[in-house]
Amino acid sequence: MQPSAADSASAKKTVLVTGSTRGIGRAVALSLARSGYDVVVNGRKPSAEADSLLAELAALGTLPRALYFDVTDREAARTALSADVEANGPYWGIVLNAGINRDGPLVGMSESDWDDVIDVSLGGFYNVLKPVLLPIARLRRGRIVVVSSISGIHGTRGQTNYSAAKAGLIGAAKALGAELASRGITVNVVVPGLINTEMTTDADRDRITPLIPMGRIGEPEEVAAVVKFLLSPEAAYVTRAVIPVSGGL
Repeated sequence: MQPSAADSASAKKTVLVTGSTRGIGRAVALSLARSGYDVVVNGRKPSAEADSLLAELAALGTLPRALYFDVTDREAARTALSADVEANGPYWGIVLNAGINRDGPLVGMSESDWDDVIDVSLGGFYNVLKPVLLPIARLRRGRIVVVSSISGIHGTRGQTNYSAAKAGLIGAAKALGAELASRGITVNVVVPGLINTEMTTDADRDRITPLIPMGRIGEPEEVAAVVKFLLSPEAAYVTRAVIPVSGGL
């Protein structure tokens, strides 16, 4: 099946990337801009990292903008996203990348460490998508990519909260994909393994790397490449897929 004429004719498409000021999110934003997408950058608040990213995106010839809100704050997310869609139109794509980790054994895990991790991933899924889905559905086209984790498939010792949150994202994305397929909207999940970001700085890399069949840690740009494909017209018939980017881990 060839990409539709509507897909081919649209020279500019806008993609919202949550948690985009660093790590995988930043790599996704830059990769998309290099392919001609206009990116809506998201972080909790203005920062030097966000300013730097916006400047890089603009230098690539795109028209980036920023929305600052905490994905766990339902009202703030609704207000910012609804206003942006009203002013600029529905997004072509949404990349749900925001996430945090608070690692430790469950027996000693605080209530806040459990709640915060769940709220960012699963609360963020609802809070970000709910205000923008109807405008996208009315246009009968669009792409949603959810960034989960290999921990969400296999479970990782010391990450009960993180594994639960990331597994929940996979289930939520599959259900949403079934709901939106008839509207021409795809929903897919990218599942990174051990990726070279600030979040994995404290990981026991010497212990984990030998368990990776490819024998090395992945780079954010390798995750971004898969995200970019899933947002492309060529991925119009790919939905409810769960794609590991893990070196075989």
